[in-house]
Amino acid sequence: MPQGWSCPRWACLVLASRLPSPAPILSAMNAPSYDLDAVRRQIPILGTHVALNSCSQAPQCDVTREAAEAYLESWSRSGMDWDAWIGETEAARTEFAALIGADARDVAVATSVSQATASVASGLDYAGTRSKVVASGAEFPTVGHVWLAQERFGAEVAWVPVRDGAIDLGEYDRLVDERTLVVSACRAYYQTGFKQDVAAIADIAHDRGALLFVDAYQTLGTERFDAPGSGADFVASGNLKFLLGIPGIAFLWVRPGLAETLHPALTGWFGRVDPFAFDAQTLDWGDGARRLDLGTPPIMEAYVARAGMAWLRRIGLDAVGTWTAELGRRCVEGAHARGLTVLGPTDPAHRAPTTAIACEESHAVERALRARGIIASARGPAIRLAPHFFNTVDDVEQGLDALAEVMHATHA
Repeated sequence: MPQGWSCPRWACLVLASRLPSPAPILSAMNAPSYDLDAVRRQIPILGTHVALNSCSQAPQCDVTREAAEAYLESWSRSGMDWDAWIGETEAARTEFAALIGADARDVAVATSVSQATASVASGLDYAGTRSKVVASGAEFPTVGHVWLAQERFGAEVAWVPVRDGAIDLGEYDRLVDERTLVVSACRAYYQTGFKQDVAAIADIAHDRGALLFVDAYQTLGTERFDAPGSGADFVASGNLKFLLGIPGIAFLWVRPGLAETLHPALTGWFGRVDPFAFDAQTLDWGDGARRLDLGTPPIMEAYVARAGMAWLRRIGLDAVGTWTAELGRRCVEGAHARGLTVLGPTDPAHRAPTTAIACEESHAVERALRARGIIASARGPAIRLAPHFFNTVDDVEQGLDALAEVMHATHA
């Protein structure tokens, strides 16, 4: 059971911290500012299912399917077209940069957040007086595993405790010291949706001379996030969740000027000044964050990733953020009304759209919900409902009704 979970049926404790105020949410808002019906018509599975699992995998959209088919058509027609394919990868890099308010020069293309984290971790030096890694107990396991793997090179990992599904900001203040090299703090906890204040954590880290690594996988696509203005030094995210993509691609933003200080042991030919020089005996470094690129990039995944991110930006991240926050609020209130226990924070200022509901047999309940046409996500002692910009109020009500019925039948 994850750290800080003493029982799967406790009520949450909402901790006050220096979190930013959420975007204004209209009371009893029944529709977003964009054309929801038009959006839904572009997502085929919504004709047969209620998809509430965007914290695990976004549904296929017309725009992402067309992007995948464009790659397949190119491959079929031309056999290979590396100029076009690499161009599409660069376009995806640029699209991610625009999504987070950054410059493409400061973005590396990765295959997963595991790889992005490992690229950063392998580029740091743990041999000096700064060898401590302070990682939040809310990190997705892959991130924690990467930091622990650095212990063989001299790293010392200290964990910020999770209590009642959330983290007290004061714990960072207690643990980060003059020996700390890097702080690893996810934007949102994958289990409960608890959202951390990146700027406040950055202040603590930087005051002690440490760097800040942020995994934003659980929130990007549901809010406007300004990476350069956040205070973070590194921001990583994959695309298969709220960014509407597929497995196999991720991106890593590095604060300008910082990449040049990194010499990652995890590297590849696309991390070179000129990958097509084909010089195996020269280890030079690409410009900016490109030095953190690895081998042959994920071409088809880049097609899909670019299409998904571009669609979200056309709809508008502010509008998406307002609507997903409203749906998240309804999930919490609806769960309480049905006698279900919500884990973690319930205040919209402290949470992502994901709502975790205590459930001892979560995987069995996930299967039972799918049989009813409801797609949710099981994680440990919880079922997570994660509505996105394409969901309706009725989707949330149907999902909660089905969940309450299934859980009652399971425990009867």
